[in-house]
Amino acid sequence: MFTLPPSAQSIIDALRKAGFECYGVGGSVRDLLMSRPTKGWDFTTNATPEQILAIFPDSFYDNQFGTVGVKIYETENGKRETESPSDIYEITTYRSETGYTDKRHPDKITWGKTIEEDLSRRDFTINAIAYDGKTLIDPYDGQTDIENKIIRTVGGPNERFNEDALRIMRGVRIASQLGFLIDPSTANAITSHAKNLLQISGERIRDELLKILSSVFAADGILLLKNTGILAVILPELERTFSVGQKSPKRHHIYDVGTHLVESLRHAPTLDPIVRLATLIHDIGKPATYHKDEKTELITFYNHEVVGVRLARDIANRLRLSKKQTDKIVTLVRWHQFSVDERQTDSALRRFIRRVTKEYLADMLALRIGDRLGGGALETSWRLELFKKRLEEVQKQPFTVTDLKIDGHDVMKEFDIKPGPIIGKVLNQLFAEVEENKLVNERETLLTRLQELQKLEEFKRI
Repeated sequence: MFTLPPSAQSIIDALRKAGFECYGVGGSVRDLLMSRPTKGWDFTTNATPEQILAIFPDSFYDNQFGTVGVKIYETENGKRETESPSDIYEITTYRSETGYTDKRHPDKITWGKTIEEDLSRRDFTINAIAYDGKTLIDPYDGQTDIENKIIRTVGGPNERFNEDALRIMRGVRIASQLGFLIDPSTANAITSHAKNLLQISGERIRDELLKILSSVFAADGILLLKNTGILAVILPELERTFSVGQKSPKRHHIYDVGTHLVESLRHAPTLDPIVRLATLIHDIGKPATYHKDEKTELITFYNHEVVGVRLARDIANRLRLSKKQTDKIVTLVRWHQFSVDERQTDSALRRFIRRVTKEYLADMLALRIGDRLGGGALETSWRLELFKKRLEEVQKQPFTVTDLKIDGHDVMKEFDIKPGPIIGKVLNQLFAEVEENKLVNERETLLTRLQELQKLEEFKRI
């Protein structure tokens, strides 16, 4: 039928040799059946954690859910190529679960006896397929759902989502990754139980959301979150933007704010989920700044990017994003309204780069392209292309005082002084003249100018 990767088959063979059952299960089997690349493998067995540890000495078990982690190493001719594992495979004892007080974890776990019993507790039919290299076990007809591209729960959807509310987002995430539709009864149950996500930690919501944003069908995934009521729970700030129109005279927008943001995400030329999130929320401040002139019917959103910063930071904090991720999102939201006027000076361009930072410059341009396409404009324009070229050119010039060909030691030597505030004053003066193209950033030229400054009254040592 299907060939398992050698490392996965070796896990099954080792447990079988010791007299136990063992099957690959979950997303790895699903991806194998779909001829998709498999990443990581999960197994289920009738061996207890202690018995698994005895078979795989280089493994670990530090949880209450019967899951043992087995380290997988790259090998050649039977020998390890590296000391660090290339992957961790998880082996879980057959089990049944009861009681989900926190809407996330079972209150009680009982070791199961059969593979069928174990599969009955799983979330979706396409993930409830087991395979050992020879026998395929599919009691819930997951293969048919794979063929029909359908996400359907194992058993009643209300029961499944009552057990673990995170399954609500997981269903949308898998649909986004695979391009599947959600079965109507499953979708209805998702809508009914969406508020249970309020009981799930921000970290868990974040992980699923970033996986949706990283998926091939990210924009459709966000619309699915909206249509099932999930978006109103996890990103109410974004949900509100769909009720804000922005079609008006002298404006290029053809969508309401929310639809524009989703379409911007769809067209953003980046795979970075944080940049995609910034693209999705870059206009999130518009509902609070909406204004429509009664006479002209012109709609404006003055300072929406400033309001958006506060909302973006709230979202980042709620999702428990890292300081680095938060900084990136806030920066992109704050400065996304940049001008590409061909009359801008080099100083204005350098000021823009300092605000955005060189590190996020490509990300900002990706957001701008998504923004343009998401608003019905062309991907680029001659002004944007000229802007990109000028950004490259100004970065070849000194960007900060530290880029000068002389430093504080040269100033101290020429002025015959010790470290003090006058050194920074002199270097700032030189940098300003270089930035204004009054000086060339060459060492001899700067030293000559340094001698001239030394004679000026304002730079004389007091």
